[in-house]
Amino acid sequence: MSNNLPAVLIVFALLRTCQQTLAVEPQDVQDKQGIQVKRRLSLQSTAEIQSCLVSSGDVGCGTFQCFTNNSCEIQGLHHICLTLLHNAGRYDSQGKSFVKDALRCMALGLRQRFSCVSRRCSAVKEMVYSLQRECYSKHQLCLVLQDHMDTMGSLIQFHLMFPPGPYVELTNFLLKCGEGARQWVGRRLRGQCEQHWGTLCSSFGDSCPLNQWDTAQNTTAPPPLAPGPRAPRSPRSLGPSWIRAARTLTTGRNLDFKRLRMLMRHKRGESYDVPDREC
Repeated sequence: MSNNLPAVLIVFALLRTCQQTLAVEPQDVQDKQGIQVKRRLSLQSTAEIQSCLVSSGDVGCGTFQCFTNNSCEIQGLHHICLTLLHNAGRYDSQGKSFVKDALRCMALGLRQRFSCVSRRCSAVKEMVYSLQRECYSKHQLCLVLQDHMDTMGSLIQFHLMFPPGPYVELTNFLLKCGEGARQWVGRRLRGQCEQHWGTLCSSFGDSCPLNQWDTAQNTTAPPPLAPGPRAPRSPRSLGPSWIRAARTLTTGRNLDFKRLRMLMRHKRGESYDVPDREC
């Protein structure tokens, strides 16, 4: 339960502030980043990962296991690999080629790029996430998804998206595969949310329906009204930018998960530096 506490807090905050005007405050985030301590991989973790990458092969999930249990909390790569291999027999020839080629692309990329980035956690994570996007795009994940939505449903894991990591990047990529994929991902996320927290997610769906946000984005704005008094915000409530990102996740929108990662790091007291260039 402790691992899911941030998500529970998100849902509670959303239920309380759903009707308020939510505005992103990036400047507030940036101002506080300067005084935060930069997290880095320890020298021991770096050496262990490098040694593991050198000894791992191109086949299987050994390469991805190298990033399990490290000080930068990069979780999910190994689980994604195991899930893809477990369901490989249910794909057609195109799907099987994707599983083989995408995993090989990721494994080779991790071995080639890990030694090129600094030990800053933000740099290591961005290298991993960038590699995910490149391999999924190169080997046409969106095209494979069209014919294998039932099989790929096991890749949508709401409870594994906290803290944000490879599962968030994978979900973000799937959300960009078209309107049908976006709705499919949104339904699965909301359904899994309801399985974990029941009426919390159901109540949020009733008070902040998905089409409410769609209507606001797709209709012509009405003439401005005279400003009225703002509802006071509790000093103990989560900040607007945090709530906006979480609200977007829970409603299944095509969200900016990079900003959500930044906000979650900000809440945990981490910095969010610009990653090093790759070799």
